[in-house]
Amino acid sequence: MPNRLAWSCLVAAAISFGGTSHALAVTELQWWHAMSGANNEVVEQLAKEFNDGQKDYKIVPVFKGTYPEALNAGIAAFRAKQAPAILQVFDAGSGVMMGAEGAIMPAAEVLKKGGYTFDKSLYLPGIVSYYSKPDGTMLSFPYNSSSPILYYNKDTFRKAGLDPEHPPKTWPEVFDAAKKIKSSGASACGLTSTWLTWIQTENFAAWNNISYGSNENGLGGTDVKLALNTPLFVQHFQSIADLAKDGTFRYGGRTSEAKQLFTSGECGILTESSGGLGDIIKSGMNYGIGQLPYYEGEGRPQNTIPGGASLWVFAGKSDTEYKGIAEFFHFLSQTKIQARLHQVSGYLPVTMAAYEETKKSGFYDKNPGRETPILQMLGKAPTANSKGVRLVNLPQVRDIMNEEFEAMLAGKEDAKTALDKAVQRGDAAIQQAIGN
Repeated sequence: MPNRLAWSCLVAAAISFGGTSHALAVTELQWWHAMSGANNEVVEQLAKEFNDGQKDYKIVPVFKGTYPEALNAGIAAFRAKQAPAILQVFDAGSGVMMGAEGAIMPAAEVLKKGGYTFDKSLYLPGIVSYYSKPDGTMLSFPYNSSSPILYYNKDTFRKAGLDPEHPPKTWPEVFDAAKKIKSSGASACGLTSTWLTWIQTENFAAWNNISYGSNENGLGGTDVKLALNTPLFVQHFQSIADLAKDGTFRYGGRTSEAKQLFTSGECGILTESSGGLGDIIKSGMNYGIGQLPYYEGEGRPQNTIPGGASLWVFAGKSDTEYKGIAEFFHFLSQTKIQARLHQVSGYLPVTMAAYEETKKSGFYDKNPGRETPILQMLGKAPTANSKGVRLVNLPQVRDIMNEEFEAMLAGKEDAKTALDKAVQRGDAAIQQAIGN
C-alpha cells in the first residue's frame, strides 16, 4: 500500500497535472467504483437519472473490482495523469487519501466551486465526521456508508428449534445458536462473517467500547500502537477458531465473499454490512435482521462506526469538471435520492432529511430491522474507543491481520498467537508508513 513517500510523489505530480480539455459540449466524468451485484445496478441507475436530468455533464460509471483494487487503480491512474473525476474509496482507504491532501480536492471545496455551500448539520454526524478534517472540512462525499449487522435465515432457525422472531443479541448466544444449527443439520454451517477486520476488530472494539489502538485509534495522531491482543479480543477469536474446527464457523474470504455462503443457504447466520441487503433480498430467502452482537458489560453496546465508502475527487481537474462533479454531489444529496438509496440498498441515508423522510413514511414499521444500522451508529455519543479507526496504511494492516486470521482458522496457531503476531507486524508496518 502507498506510504507517505509514495503519496509525496503523487502530491508533486498534482502540481503539474493539468485538467483535461473537452471539445464536446457534454463533459464526461468517469466514476470509478467497486459496487457489484445489486449495488452496481443502483450505481448505473443513479448515473442514468443524473445524465437524463441535464445536458452539460455525463457520469460514466466504471467498475474497478474490489474496494482494495479500486483504490490501487485510482492511485495508479493518478500517477499516470489519467485519474478519473470521481473515485470511490472504502473506509479503510480514508487514511491513505487523507494523507495526500495535495493530491485531492476536498469535497466541500468542490461543492463550493459549483456554487453550493456545504452544511455539515444536514448530514448524519457520525458519517460526516468520519470523512472530515478536525476543523470540520469534509474531504470526501459519503456515498454508501454502512454499519455491520446480523442477518439470519428464519427457515434455518425454525429447523434448528430456534426462535425465528428473536435473533441472538450477544456473541455467546450467537455461538450457541450456530452450534444448534450445525448439530441439528438445519444447515451445513452455523455462522459466517464477511470482513473479519472491519466487523470483528474495528467495529468489535467500538461496539464493545474497548481500544483498537492508541491515539484514539489513530484519529488523535498517526503514531498508533495496536491493542488487538487484549483479553476480550483473544476470547472472541478463540471462540471463532474453536467453531471453525468442525465447520460450525466457515470462513468465506477477506472481504464480502462470505455473503454467498449465507444466500446459498449453507450458513444460517451472517454478520455483514447493512449494504449487503440488496443481494440478500435478491436471493429470495426468508431472512431476519438483528443488531451486531456484543459481549455483556457496563456501557455495552456502545456505537458502531461507518463502513462502506465515500467519493473522492483528485486535484488537477478543470473548473468545468469540478462544476460537473459538484452538480452530481448535489444530485446525490437530494432527499428523494438519499431516501431511495437507503431503502433499496441497505446503506445508511447520508442526510438527516432522508432519514426523517424514511421514518415518516412508515418504512421502518413495514420493514422491521431496517432502522437497526442507523440506531447502532447514532444511539450513543462516541467515546475515545468508538469514534472510528484511521491509520495511514489501514489496508496494509488489514492484510496483515487477515494473514494471521487465516493461519488461525487453518489450525496453525491459536488466537493469542495470531493476535500477538498481528499486533507486532501491524505496529511495524505503521511505523514504516509514518517514516519512523
